Amino acid sequence: MISGIIGRKVGMTQIFAEDGTVTAVTVIKAGPCVVVQTKSANGADGYNAVQLGLVEDKPVRLKNVSKPLQGHFEKTGAGIPPTRILKEIRLTGEPDASVGDQVKADMFADGDKIEVVGKSKGKGFAGTIKRHNFKRGPESHGSMNVRAPGSIGQSAYPSRVIKGTRSSGHMGDERVTVKGLTVAKVDAENNLIMVRGAVPGANGSVVIVKKS
Repeated sequence: MISGIIGRKVGMTQIFAEDGTVTAVTVIKAGPCVVVQTKSANGADGYNAVQLGLVEDKPVRLKNVSKPLQGHFEKTGAGIPPTRILKEIRLTGEPDASVGDQVKADMFADGDKIEVVGKSKGKGFAGTIKRHNFKRGPESHGSMNVRAPGSIGQSAYPSRVIKGTRSSGHMGDERVTVKGLTVAKVDAENNLIMVRGAVPGANGSVVIVKKS
């Protein structure tokens, strides 16, 4: 059974319950997606998965699609137009969908536990305090170690900085999975999922929503 869908993060808003309580939610436009390829553990691929393509409002022009990608969609034999976004969803069992099938937001229901995979916002170059939550040094008179990382190596042995030492560098812009989220509301007509809490990435970024 397909357990995930591709979507785009729309932004955050609030929903009000009948008793007046307010819940902060992230709105995700989930799908519609089309099954482009199926993979089976009994086949050449050796594992169960489906490849989904995100069907967007603005279709892709054929002149903007590479020839390998055109061939990939033509190979399906289902007449599926090329899509910009292709993602693979792993399955626990054999695929129960066929090439060309539609996957929509109505696969989720209110109260479902989900996890969302996205790319975090890029923060550029950041120091150790912002990037790794290091403590700062004293700010008293004469202190020259306010936001410096402190000792990062040894002098006598091994006289080098150990690989993997937390340091300043590029922050964000990496794959992030947030687990334990809850679907607050599903608008199947408009393919919208409202998730209780925050979701990684900037507004408009591509995310994968999976059932936990």
